[in-house]
Amino acid sequence: MQTQDPIINKVAQKNIITIDLADLLPAESDMVVIDMKDFLFKGLILREADFREQVKSTDWSTYRDKYVVLYSSVNAIIPMWAYMVISAELAPYIKDIANADPTHAADTFMYRAIEKINAAEYEGQRIVIKGCGDKQIDAAAFVYITQKLAGTARALMYGEPCSMVPVYKRTISQ
Repeated sequence: MQTQDPIINKVAQKNIITIDLADLLPAESDMVVIDMKDFLFKGLILREADFREQVKSTDWSTYRDKYVVLYSSVNAIIPMWAYMVISAELAPYIKDIANADPTHAADTFMYRAIEKINAAEYEGQRIVIKGCGDKQIDAAAFVYITQKLAGTARALMYGEPCSMVPVYKRTISQ
């Protein structure tokens, strides 16, 4: 009877770091939308005195630790300073704020999270950018993280640790 050699998991031995871009998205429960329409007279016109009074009377602490999306659902002329006033009131409480269409705001927050990644922490590492998941990730995010880590990482791959597609491999100069 022949004895078989034990099965060796070569993937586990390669010390590969997995980055899942979905982990950089804020949870839906952490995102709150503020519609500037709610600060307009009859949903159409910004009257400064009324606006400032409403801003003053709003309890901004209810947005604590949230990702806030600031936008307008109506086609009204809203001066830029109005967005700035609300942003200033929110600043002490929130995690982050974006002026964006609510359907794309999570992408904005993810790009900011990618920007905060310290590429030096991945110096010489093998990294796989997870490719499959429950959440739809915009292709631009994959391009952005590749640009961020290429040149620093030893290798970048796409997919899963058990099935990776090579994307980038740093050449080792002698």
